[in-house]
Amino acid sequence: MSSLARFVLILCLAALPAGAETPAPPAGDNMLRIPGFPPIPLPPGARAFPDTGPAPAETAPPAASKAEAPKAREPFNAPRALTELFERLGKTADPDEARGIATQIQRIWTRTTSDTAEVLMARALTAMEQRNFDVSLEVLDKVVVLEPGWAEGWNRRATARWLADDLTGSVADIAQVLALEPRHFGALSGLAGILERSGFDKRALETWRRLKEIYPATPDIDKHIEKLTLDVEGREI
Repeated sequence: MSSLARFVLILCLAALPAGAETPAPPAGDNMLRIPGFPPIPLPPGARAFPDTGPAPAETAPPAASKAEAPKAREPFNAPRALTELFERLGKTADPDEARGIATQIQRIWTRTTSDTAEVLMARALTAMEQRNFDVSLEVLDKVVVLEPGWAEGWNRRATARWLADDLTGSVADIAQVLALEPRHFGALSGLAGILERSGFDKRALETWRRLKEIYPATPDIDKHIEKLTLDVEGREI
């Protein structure tokens, strides 16, 4: 992994914990901007996500305020159902029960009121299963432009980028997912795995612990936490 990619990974993680609002810097500065997180300064000449180009003019949604995070879609009375399901998920230690609850949550996340987005997502998943990542990513690019407030669109593209070994792009999309749905256990698990793979053991440990608060029965989570706790004990990262 290049030094720039490692730099962007740690910047993205540093932005993830919720904190006080940071005043928006003046326009034209060299900042990493992730919707829902404070701006982060970049070194001179650095580009945060070089593989991500601007959306086509004819399909790009209206520009949002830099200080305003995209609003998550709420189809089918999802907020109440998700609140109840996450309460149950956070209390159970039974793996089978937790898996069933997690599946119900994922079904809600995959719902969309856009027929076009649903068709595009199906095509992207088929391409991903066939390991045709170029096609999958091309379709998912359209999904996130069409439905920027649909967290699962960003999550699927994060997965596709991870499978294509684009860790920096995957982290960028994970940041979008967590801006829209901070409880997204799939995105948190993916982020923790990327950080651990990239050698950011302390940051990975923090992310696994955050995931355990939401989904205590995540498979093998205690093994990750125990191993990383030993690895980071007594040394700074």
